[in-house]
Amino acid sequence: PIRPPNVFRQLGAESRPLARYDSDSDEHSRSRPPRLPDRPRLMMRFRQPRRDGPLRRLVVEPTRRFMAVEASGGIILVAASLIALIWSNVAHDSYLDFWQTYIKLDFNIIEFNLDLGHWVNDGLMVFFFFVVGAEIKREVVHGELREIRQAVLPIAAAAGGMVVPALLYFSLNAGGEGVDGWGIPVATDIAFALGVLALVGPRVPIQLKIFLLTLAVADDIGGILIIAIFYSDSIAPEWIAGAAGAVAFSWLLPRLGFRHILIHSAGGVILWICFFQSGIHPTIAGVILGLIVPSASLYDLTHLPRRIDYFVQRLRHAQADKDRATGEHDAQEALRSIEHVAYEGRAPLERIEESMAPVSAFIVVPVFALANAGIVITGDSLADSLGSNIGIGVILGLLIGKLVGITSFSWLAIRFGAIKPPELLWSHIIGAALLAGIGFTVAIFIAELSFEGGVQTIAPLPGETLTHPTEQAKMGIFVATIAAAALGYAVLRFAGREPAQGVRSAPPQDAVAAISDEPPLDAAEESDTIAADTDERNT
Repeated sequence: PIRPPNVFRQLGAESRPLARYDSDSDEHSRSRPPRLPDRPRLMMRFRQPRRDGPLRRLVVEPTRRFMAVEASGGIILVAASLIALIWSNVAHDSYLDFWQTYIKLDFNIIEFNLDLGHWVNDGLMVFFFFVVGAEIKREVVHGELREIRQAVLPIAAAAGGMVVPALLYFSLNAGGEGVDGWGIPVATDIAFALGVLALVGPRVPIQLKIFLLTLAVADDIGGILIIAIFYSDSIAPEWIAGAAGAVAFSWLLPRLGFRHILIHSAGGVILWICFFQSGIHPTIAGVILGLIVPSASLYDLTHLPRRIDYFVQRLRHAQADKDRATGEHDAQEALRSIEHVAYEGRAPLERIEESMAPVSAFIVVPVFALANAGIVITGDSLADSLGSNIGIGVILGLLIGKLVGITSFSWLAIRFGAIKPPELLWSHIIGAALLAGIGFTVAIFIAELSFEGGVQTIAPLPGETLTHPTEQAKMGIFVATIAAAALGYAVLRFAGREPAQGVRSAPPQDAVAAISDEPPLDAAEESDTIAADTDERNT
């Protein structure tokens, strides 16, 4: 049998007395219409779409199931990195020629002449940082960062996970050519870390995921500030003023009723151009755009049920129409109206983050890894990288610095009154600290900003290292990421859990006695109770 669409199961035909509303007046006549059958006749008229085609069965459905897996973003990232490594080691000249291809855009008043790698790092990564900004706002408005008492522990852990690795790296590279890379080990790749955490499965409590997510968001805030302050060129005040105007323009658009994506995209492009010319790294434009997205619905939600009820009643009238063609047309119009009202009733922050997160995870970040993870791995390059202060500083910062910083600052925060959930054990915090050492995406991004160029293209002089500082840093990031993922998984895999975690406790004896003393329901009362529960669930 054909099942009714989700709109019938979610809204429910019998949710409340419906009425025919007048657009100019609140007066209406109330009457409970007849209950819809479980499978409306109108739905029987619609042609059932084919779901067993070879394209859907072999491509579409497996892709959807894969994207629904929590670790899928990390899997795609690892695959793109492996492709970049194989490409750069098998056909190094081809890899360089492709990503160093220049693309010039000339608009008379302004000109952009960047190679393909810089277009990815300065342009495409704006979408990644836009999602980061939206996630930060969601956590501040609705998440763990909303209440300062609950956020103290992960914020303190994030602070330790940035300060200690930076100091450890700086102590090894002070006065050397790699001193500018002190920001590399402060980053955490949350997609990669959550992917490893998902592999652990239900052995860890949900509080650990919340702790790691909040820590990563606070870490992202610190990383964004580091990029904006320490890795920007000379500042141009006139373009900063233009960027401020673009931010104000983008902030006012939704509040003035402009909701079309093209208008908002125009404001975002103007903001990116202003940041590009101002000397501040242009990816900060994505963060600001994510932070100014409205977190509340643009419509008054108090009137939303009346509007949905009105269109549900129109759907019922279409079902009762004896003219089949007119009834199907009116039914489709009513369903489209219900979908539009429900869509517009959601907050823009939720809608945009839901639509942009897959783009960032499955397109932007893999392309970034493909453009930046291609390093030549030979015996000499591996020895030079792991023997240099840059490579050692990155490895120690991401592994030892993150572990020591997060655990020590967490201990201090708890010592001074921060709240630690009882389900969150110290073995969980240690495992999360190791997973935070997976820097990858943002760490590679900061490595590209720290050192000019990225590839050794000429033979080194006697006494010089064989590899460029950027490649030394990337080699250290690769080694630290693999080690942090393996160690973090091992610790969390065998971490202890609370004895009652995941076990449903038995009800107290007095509650059992109270339930057993209640008189049984007769058939009529039981039928009314079931009907009331059904109405409440449908509502």
